[in-house]
Amino acid sequence: MKILAVDTATKSCSVAIVDKELLLAEVNISRKETHSKHLMEMINTVIGLSGITVSDLDGFAVTKGPGSFTGLRIGISAIKGLALANSKPIIGVSSLDALATQNSFSPYLICPFLDARRGEVYFSRYRIESGILKKEIDEDVLPPVQAVSDINEPCIFVGDGALVYKKIIIDSIGDKAYFALPGQNIIRASTIACISMDRFEKNDTDDIGMFVPHYVRKSYAELPARP
Repeated sequence: MKILAVDTATKSCSVAIVDKELLLAEVNISRKETHSKHLMEMINTVIGLSGITVSDLDGFAVTKGPGSFTGLRIGISAIKGLALANSKPIIGVSSLDALATQNSFSPYLICPFLDARRGEVYFSRYRIESGILKKEIDEDVLPPVQAVSDINEPCIFVGDGALVYKKIIIDSIGDKAYFALPGQNIIRASTIACISMDRFEKNDTDDIGMFVPHYVRKSYAELPARP
């Protein structure tokens, strides 16, 4: 089963094609420009590098959020367009699930942090149980101090929010805080594809017409003005 996956949830952008457990091609970049300037070029590059055509793909996967509102819309719109044009199914994957999966080797509690701006982070918590990654709390958005206030065990933090608020995390929970290696803080499209694989095999796909980003928090325009 060949899946093309895209992540545009943060400042980094990633595109990959995975065939079951085999990564055929992947491109990752981090630039200041909007993802709309390079996403389609990256998709075409990955298709070319993989040696297959769009018609060979069995489906598409994309990060559904949380993350950058603009970034999510760009990635989801591109994937929905490709899926509709080629009559292929799509699956949305949580950006926090992806970051946790990339660190699922850890025996510690896993806490993905994505920078939500306004002094807040999108976060959740995960733990490996009997070799399976389990989500312990619902995805939420809070100031980092509140997000870690009840952590009383070793925890590995991952994501751009973990980098931005590293000092606050350490000041809050001290030597219980561990941090992922630099390369693990970006969401990889190959991870998105691998997470989606089980659902594709079960035909548990998303309704393209109803599929929208999962923002967790309202947009700035919808939030009450601060005094």
